[in-house]
Amino acid sequence: MGRVFFMLSTVRSSRTRQFGTVRFGTVRAWAVAVGVGSALVLTGCSSESAAQAPPPSSTTTPVPTTTPVPTTTTTAPTTTPPPVTTTSEAPPPPPVEPPPPVAEPQTTYAAIGGAYYFTSPDGLFQCGIVPLSSRTEAGCQGTTTPVPPRPDDCMINWGNGIRVTNDGPAAFMCSGGVVYTSGGESMDPPLAVGATIAEGGYTCTSAENGISCANDATGHGFRIAPDSNEIY
Repeated sequence: MGRVFFMLSTVRSSRTRQFGTVRFGTVRAWAVAVGVGSALVLTGCSSESAAQAPPPSSTTTPVPTTTPVPTTTTTAPTTTPPPVTTTSEAPPPPPVEPPPPVAEPQTTYAAIGGAYYFTSPDGLFQCGIVPLSSRTEAGCQGTTTPVPPRPDDCMINWGNGIRVTNDGPAAFMCSGGVVYTSGGESMDPPLAVGATIAEGGYTCTSAENGISCANDATGHGFRIAPDSNEIY
């Protein structure tokens, strides 16, 4: 500041001495002096400020690099709920019905006037004990062998059965159709092996070797089978 004051004084003296001669030169010198002084003042201030407080240095702290931790996603296993079992009481079983009783084979059939009709166990012969107006007879019809010769007085079917009456021994039949039948849609019930029908003075029995019928009073009768027959 002393230096500036000195310079201002010098300039002011010079201007006093030379005011009358060079006015404009003095003014210019004044302006220059003022500018230089200002610069010096600013420079001095700046120097003092620089000496007093050095500018802070900027410190850069490196930011640590963080490595991202991999994220592991765990999916919980799907739990299937156990099936729900609905228990309902089953209805009680129906009562067991006993099987229907087995009907005993029908061995007699009185369709007309107390006649009894039956068949052999194999169904090959149809038989009956039949009361007629003049007599009662027992007989069976079916194919048998051997058969005696046809008599001259038989003009219809011959040898298709045997019968016995109250007059003498049994004989082969001469007939135009089935005589010993009840006339139903099905054959009459069979006479099981070992079974016997005894009606109207006659007894008929089923055996392994055929059907036999005899007159109880006279003892005459017959036995008939598919491959054999007998008359007595």
